[in-house]
Amino acid sequence: MIYIGCHLTVTNGYEAMGHQMLDFGGNTFAWFTRNPRGGKSKEIDPEDVKSLSKVLLENKFGKLVAHGSYTMNLCSSNPETRANGLDMLQKDLEKMESLPGQYYNFHPGSHTGQGADVGIEQIVEGLNKALFPQMKTTVLLETMAGKGSEVGRNFEELKAIIDGVELNDKLGVCFDTCHTWDAGYDIVDNLDGVLEQFDKIVGLDKLKAVHFNDSKNACGAAKDRHEKLGQGFIGMDAMKRIAMHPVFDGLPFILETPNDDEGYIQEIATVKSWFIF
Repeated sequence: MIYIGCHLTVTNGYEAMGHQMLDFGGNTFAWFTRNPRGGKSKEIDPEDVKSLSKVLLENKFGKLVAHGSYTMNLCSSNPETRANGLDMLQKDLEKMESLPGQYYNFHPGSHTGQGADVGIEQIVEGLNKALFPQMKTTVLLETMAGKGSEVGRNFEELKAIIDGVELNDKLGVCFDTCHTWDAGYDIVDNLDGVLEQFDKIVGLDKLKAVHFNDSKNACGAAKDRHEKLGQGFIGMDAMKRIAMHPVFDGLPFILETPNDDEGYIQEIATVKSWFIF
């Protein structure tokens, strides 16, 4: 059994995304809570969200993985940018409570020259302000490729963020296969070793979701360029081993490959075929 899907647009509403993913053959999906390159977000219609919840329940969907805006940066050297990022995060998490029990994933941020230690402190500060005890959403830190001044380029940085957050039972990790590979973790020839390292540093109990992408780059390139499944340096055999590894059993797999709708439909069918015995 696997929960597999891709990013969808929320333009036509929440229930529409559920029906679209059923048409795609999937049973989970992701969406951006606001414009991925800007700050605007779509208002939530409670009846629309209620209708989606019915679709999810009736069709046995896995957890959904909302995605924060790429412009949200909790550790910029610019105080205004940090403040805007915190405002986005707080408002997003408030809205997520209308669809309780799902995941909210975001890129930890870029320290923009301040250094990773300062960046981690600022991310922790932002999360401590945004998380609240009664929230039903789990916030996921994404594993990053390490380009530029990204924070989260290794498991140790993710662990440092988690350890600093007071309500860290509300936190988890989204394991991006392209990013993890580009950051230098050999998930092709040493998948078990990488997962053992993750468990030792972060803990497998924090592993909540997977961004399932091949990579245009060699291991350790730190460039973050996604590729279609089987057409990159990770390759289809390794992608299949990852999908079928027991550590990832039951987690939502979100495709972020450079595809159109037909491409996603085909990749979803391909991944599902691995589980037909």
